[in-house]
Amino acid sequence: MQKVLVSFRFFNEWIKFLKDNGLEVKAWDSPVPPSKIWIKENISDADGLLCSLVNRIDREVIDAAKKLKVISTFSVGYDHIDVNYAKSKKIRIGYTPEVLTDATADLIFGLILAVARRIVEGDRLIRFGKWNQPWTPDFMLGTEVNGKVLGIVGMGRIGKALIKRAKGFGMKVIYNSRTKKDVDAEFVDLDYLAKESDFVVLAVDLNPTTYHIVNKDFIEKMKRSAFLINASRGKVIDETALTEALKLGKIRGAALDVFEEEPISSDNPLIKLENVVLTPHIGSATYETRQKMAEVSVKNLLAGIKGEQMIYEL
Repeated sequence: MQKVLVSFRFFNEWIKFLKDNGLEVKAWDSPVPPSKIWIKENISDADGLLCSLVNRIDREVIDAAKKLKVISTFSVGYDHIDVNYAKSKKIRIGYTPEVLTDATADLIFGLILAVARRIVEGDRLIRFGKWNQPWTPDFMLGTEVNGKVLGIVGMGRIGKALIKRAKGFGMKVIYNSRTKKDVDAEFVDLDYLAKESDFVVLAVDLNPTTYHIVNKDFIEKMKRSAFLINASRGKVIDETALTEALKLGKIRGAALDVFEEEPISSDNPLIKLENVVLTPHIGSATYETRQKMAEVSVKNLLAGIKGEQMIYEL
C-alpha cells in the first residue's frame, strides 16, 4: 500500500477520500504546524506529501524522503518549497492556482473599503463604548474609493480580477509587472505607480526580486493621502519602514492580510496603530474556495502518485 503524509490539519472528508483511494495516510491533526523533525521522521517512506504554506519543505526535508514521487501544496504560492531541488530529485510538484483568485480579489476590495472608509475603526469605536458624540459634519471622515487611481503591482490572475472590480467603482487602473499585459489598464513603471496611485495593491509572488519591493524609498514616493494594501506575501513589504511611515503620517493608511512573520506577535507595533486594518491571512478563506483547493490538491497528489497528469503542476 502506498503512503501519503499530510503535514497540516486537513479536512476529514478529504483524508477519508485519500483512504478510500487505497492509500495509507499519516496526517497531522493540530492547528499548530508540526516540527521539521516530525516531518522528516514521517516522510522517509512516503510516496506523496500534501503540505501547506506553513510547512518548510527544504533540502533537508526532501533528502529525508527516500521514495517521494510528488509534493502537492494546498496553496497557490510555493516559496515554502525548494522547487528546484525537488525537481532535481524527480519529484513532481502540484499547486492550486486560479481557484482562489476571486476570493482573494474580493478580500482585497474589502480591505480597500475598510481602510478608506474607516469601517473597522468605527466598529471599534462602538464596541469599546467610545461613540459619545452625536452626528457632526466632520465625524469619522474617510476617503472615497470611487474615481480614484488604483495601482496594482503584479498582473497575474489576481491583478486581472482586481481590474474587473475596480471598473465597477469607476477607478482608473495603472499597473506594473515584469512584462506588459493585454489588460484594460495602463502599464507604468514602479516609480510612477508609487507617485500617482491613491491605492497601491500588491499582487506579486515572493521571490528575490519582490522581497521588500515596498521599502522606505517606495513609501517616500507615495502620496500622503494614499493607502497601501497587501494580501500577497508579507515579505514583499519592509514592515519596519511601513510602520514608521504610518506613525509619521507619510501615507494615510494600510490594510494587510499578510505579514513578515506569521502569526504576528502581540507586541507588533502595527497593532497599536489606528490607521491600519489587519486580517489574519484569510485571502482564500471562504467555504467554497477552501473546498476547491482541497479537491485540486488531493487530485494533484493522486495524479502524481499514479504518474498521471495533474490539474496544476509546476
